[in-house]
Formats: sequence, structure tokens, C-alpha cells
Amino acid sequence: MKVLASTGRDDVAMVYIVQYDSGKMVECVESVQPPIPRARKWVLLVSTLFGCPIGCAMCDAGGHYEGKLTPAEIFAQIDFLIRRRFPDGQVPCQQFKIQFARMGEPALNPHVLTVLEELPQRYAAPGLMPSLSTVAPRSATAFFDHLLRIKRAHYARGNFQLQFSLHASNEEARQALIPVKTWSFSEIAAYGADFYRPGDRKITLNFALAQGVSILPDALLRHFSPDLFLIKTTPLNPTYRARENNLVSSIDPWQEGADCPTLSALRAAGYEVLLSIGAAEENVIGSNCGQYLKRHLAASTLLTDAYRYDIEAHADGLAPS
Repeated sequence: MKVLASTGRDDVAMVYIVQYDSGKMVECVESVQPPIPRARKWVLLVSTLFGCPIGCAMCDAGGHYEGKLTPAEIFAQIDFLIRRRFPDGQVPCQQFKIQFARMGEPALNPHVLTVLEELPQRYAAPGLMPSLSTVAPRSATAFFDHLLRIKRAHYARGNFQLQFSLHASNEEARQALIPVKTWSFSEIAAYGADFYRPGDRKITLNFALAQGVSILPDALLRHFSPDLFLIKTTPLNPTYRARENNLVSSIDPWQEGADCPTLSALRAAGYEVLLSIGAAEENVIGSNCGQYLKRHLAASTLLTDAYRYDIEAHADGLAPS
């Protein structure tokens, strides 16, 4: 694997475009969450598919698909990011999160399960916490069955973060945003009840808050117990796909202390609610969820509120268009 290009800021986030011997490319990211120091929390985001077949309405990484990464190809991203920061391979961070969330729906690649099984033995990282974010494709039931066994064997007592991306409390609206057959809310809730054990982290229901898309507490309460599930809300990140689909964030990521009536209503319903904005500069870098540098390089009309950092081409690397 070789690094073709990179962009970002070392004290916020760095995005890398990498290429394998096959000629196929993916992206990987390392980030911190200021003002939290890296020693307390360090986050890697790795790709699991070459492209993504789902094509979510707000995600720049969809629209093409060239296959699954092997375990070795996924580990190559992790090894590169770790060795760049910690050459001896030992990660002393209090929380070391590896998110299978940069490019591709991870539940469509069974090799992710192999990586999850091997991670605890591969690295000296006492703070290791894998994080898997999924739209719950209906075709991936065998994946989730195996994931449950891995979590129980290797990641008990809060050492695993599972997130279901819903984005709407109405299943029809969700289908419009995520154009693939998925588990129903009832099926996600039933799986969550099997997955969760005392001492675990609550299972996350993720919503990128878009104008005109309602998040109704009563609709969620019919399926998701606040004892098992928490709500994570984020701004809708600025992407080319969001612009093409006329999706606009209902929260301004640059506004400190941003909140909205939706969040207050969810809290009143008994849910633990996280408003995850992070560093708004990540939008400018292009490291946030749904953003994808290769799409930016190919764009003819550029976004004005994202991807504004220079992209540095490495030796024999990818030159910006």
C-alpha cells in the first residue's frame, strides 16, 4: 500500500488517499477531538469497501463499487496510521477508537469480522475500542450473527461501540435517505436487545439532522428502549451528494452550544442524547462522515463550505485535478 495524497491538520484530522497493488484506492483518517489530547482519545477511520453500493443521499463515497477489502488491506490502513504516530506499534492512548466508517458499509464485508477477531492480539493498545457504524442491510444477517459472537468473546464490558444510522424516525423517510433494503426498526431493536449486556455501552442510534426530516420521540419509543439505546445527533455534513439532493443541515456546526427543539424533546422522552459536532474544521478538511476527497477532486463545481484544505500529492502520488 502506498500513500498517494493527504490533507488536513495534525492537531485536528489528517485524511490519506492510499492505493493498493491492484491499483484500487481508498481513504483513511486519523483524528483527535480538541481540546481532548491524543493521549486521552485517538480515533482512526478505515475503509472496508472499494466504494460503496448503497448510495446514501448524503454520502460522497457512494455511487460506485469495486469490491471488498481483504483483512490484509484493512490492516494495512491501521498499521500505517499507527506506525506513523507510534513507530513501535504500541498505542498508549486511554481510548483508542478504530471506526470502520470511512468508505463502505462494513456489514457488506465479512472480512471486517476477521479483523475484529484479530485486533486485540495484534496491537499493544489497552484502550482499544472498535466502533462499527451500519445502516443494517437486510442481506447482512449472517454478518450480524457473527458480530454478536465476536463482541461477546473479545469486547465485553463497554469495549465495543455499535451504531445504527437511521437519520429519520419514519421508516419511509429513512428509505429515501438510505436506498437499500434494511432491517426494520423492530428488527434493529430485537438485535440490540440480544447485543446489549450489563456494563456495555448503550447502542447508538445516529441521526444526521437535515431540514424537513422529522425525528419524533414517540415513533422511536415504540421500538427503542432508552435503557438500551442512546441517540447521537450530528449536523448534516457538507457533501456533494447532500447538495445534489437538496439536503441542508438543521444545525450549524460553527455555532457554539448548538441545540434544537428536537434534542430537547428526545431528552424529555428519556433518551440520553449526544450532540456530536466535534471540530467544525473537519468539514473544511474533508474528514467528517460522508465526505470523500476523491469526489471533491473530480467535482466541476466546488463546495464553498468544505474541502478547502490543500491536498498534498506524495511521491508518485495523486495530483489534484
